Amino acid sequence: MPRQPHDSLTTAEKALHDQTNLLPSRQLIFCLCILSLGQLISFIDQNGISTALPTIAADLDAGDTISWAGTASLLANTTCQMLYGRASDIFGRKTVLISAVLLLALGDLVCGLSTSAAMFYVFRGVAGIGSGGITNLTMIILSDVVTLEQRGKYQGIVGSMIGLGSVTGPFFSAAFVSRATWRGFFWMLAPLGALNALLAFFYLPSKPPKTTFKVGVRNIDYLGALTSSIASILLLIPISGGGSYFSWYSPLVISMLVIGTVALVIFLISQWKLSKLPMMPIDMYRTPAIALLLVQTFLLGAVYQTMVYYIPLYLLNAHRLSVFASAAIFASLAGIQAVMSAGSGFFISHFKKYGIVIRFGFAMWTLGAGLSLIFNRQTSPGVLVICLLIIGIGVGCVFQPTLVALQSHSVKERRAVIISARNFNRSAGGACGLAISAATLQARLRASLPPNLLYLAKSSYALPNLKGGVPTAVLDAYMSASHMVFIVQVPLIAVCFLGSILLRDRGLIPVGTQAVQTSPLTDRGDQREVHPGAVEGQEMKKEDS
Repeated sequence: MPRQPHDSLTTAEKALHDQTNLLPSRQLIFCLCILSLGQLISFIDQNGISTALPTIAADLDAGDTISWAGTASLLANTTCQMLYGRASDIFGRKTVLISAVLLLALGDLVCGLSTSAAMFYVFRGVAGIGSGGITNLTMIILSDVVTLEQRGKYQGIVGSMIGLGSVTGPFFSAAFVSRATWRGFFWMLAPLGALNALLAFFYLPSKPPKTTFKVGVRNIDYLGALTSSIASILLLIPISGGGSYFSWYSPLVISMLVIGTVALVIFLISQWKLSKLPMMPIDMYRTPAIALLLVQTFLLGAVYQTMVYYIPLYLLNAHRLSVFASAAIFASLAGIQAVMSAGSGFFISHFKKYGIVIRFGFAMWTLGAGLSLIFNRQTSPGVLVICLLIIGIGVGCVFQPTLVALQSHSVKERRAVIISARNFNRSAGGACGLAISAATLQARLRASLPPNLLYLAKSSYALPNLKGGVPTAVLDAYMSASHMVFIVQVPLIAVCFLGSILLRDRGLIPVGTQAVQTSPLTDRGDQREVHPGAVEGQEMKKEDS
């Protein structure tokens, strides 16, 4: 007998209460609105900050460290990603979602009150923890309230908030920077987050856990949580700052890398052999499609996060555009991403196929990334917009469809952990992508700047104020540095496209079942399998002919 997907589940996983809660239309609309609002706030926070970074760097005297604003958020986001899936399995989706939304609101509030760079970076980390939880729980809850067959459509709708947040975030940020203060951007988001938490508390339906809080606490994988956090922090910090903020050969970096690696090994062993309720079950990587999709997610996270930060900086610094003009041009990418996210979701739900959408998306993204290599200081806004539209089409056809593909290859007991693993990989990829891009940018600046201006390489996120204006040689150096960052992205996304060709499209049928087959001779349903019907994991009774 071939091994069935449920055979690899631990006893504790099989004992988890089923939080599937298919909703009628009216309740589903309320649920979607609440989830979409949280997702929108989260991505306005993540993507709006890139436009304000030069201003924040000047105000907090952090020109040579401001990249940590993005790194701190992604580091915290990544560290906590895997905790959310199992936490929601144990304590319930609603409780964990509200906690994440309140953390984001708190982080944004204090970011606006920050008086030093260190304070700002710490609370960007707090906001990152909350933002990661919102992204995770939004998709986990959505997988509970709609069937797999309809999940593509609704994930596309909620996922379009990523694009909408990416469009509106830079505009809000630019408006506050130019008209008032960058702090107002964060003070706007904090009460919106509190409102979202309030709406979720009163109107978000949920199936509370059947066990007590005390029993839930005992089920937490403490060893896994501790070792994964240590590994994430001690590996990502030197990766993010090695070679730029401290030497690769310094005792601090070497110690972090060694301890982080040991913690990672212990974490993997604990998930494989020791944990009763693992946060990241190792045997899920035995499915080739899941392993492939998670690798793709890491790489696309690296490329996407780099684009979000470095395309606006290229427009601001090398192209010398205003914050509004920069936000308007970048809005073309984010806007079409939102449209394509919703459109690709409807396509998947209608045709029950995701493979063709993912291949098309990665192909367009690869094409757009290649076209970005033609950017220079004189590139017209029209050409910039066309290239960004192509990238946005690709991104919109990849983000949510890859999540649908992951869920179609996993059992429902692992919906939460597979979503958490996917978001962890995307966040880890984003952190590594930003680190690699920051190192690439600074290295190219040092190589391109005139000898008497080499000290400007530290101001990689904001052009310095020089008497008589910024020399052409400095602008050319920033353009050359941006070009190198764009070059690095092309092979990474091209690997994702090549991998998508190998992806098996098994349709929107839950693992362990397949559709009833009809014999052309007897017109009887094949009795060996059962159709999953509209409810994931639920079998229909066989009918007699």
